[in-house]
Amino acid sequence: MTSAHGVIADPSAWVKRYAPLIPVDGLVLDLACGAGRHAALLASLGHHVLAVDQDVTTIKSLQNPQIQARQEDLEGASWPLADQQFSGIVVTNYLYRPFLDQLPCMLIEGGVLIYETFANGNAQFGKPSNPNFLLKPGELLALAGRSDLKVIAYEDIYHDQPKPAMVQRICAVKGHLKGYIPLQFGG
Repeated sequence: MTSAHGVIADPSAWVKRYAPLIPVDGLVLDLACGAGRHAALLASLGHHVLAVDQDVTTIKSLQNPQIQARQEDLEGASWPLADQQFSGIVVTNYLYRPFLDQLPCMLIEGGVLIYETFANGNAQFGKPSNPNFLLKPGELLALAGRSDLKVIAYEDIYHDQPKPAMVQRICAVKGHLKGYIPLQFGG
């Protein structure tokens, strides 16, 4: 993918795999969107995207009418997105526990949460190494359990691409998947 200022990173394979599960009839939140790699992917799948971060300069350069960039303090005293509802929420490489439990509440019925970030044990590979930014074992599963989300897929693993890291990731739905047609294999 490219932006007006050059190349942006490829989307996460985890997000690419599960993004088709997000219903296209609502707004999708790309939380802590960075340069917009996932917002661009989601827009290419037909979604309208709210891309939120503390700095949205790079994502604005994408100039995609399906992507609305919004600058917010995601770690302030109050949660800036509390009254909004989304058909999907995508979060990668970001963790701020004080508002973690807000995410499932912001999903519509049939909405999908796709979350992927660094996990306990990542310090041996570099940053992030601060436990405040590393998921504890089973933490995303516990979030799904507290929130009555149905887990579609979950991993708490080591991976070596794009760099060695410990990662935890989940895809979960609020209620039931809507309008999803599974891929058919074979002839």
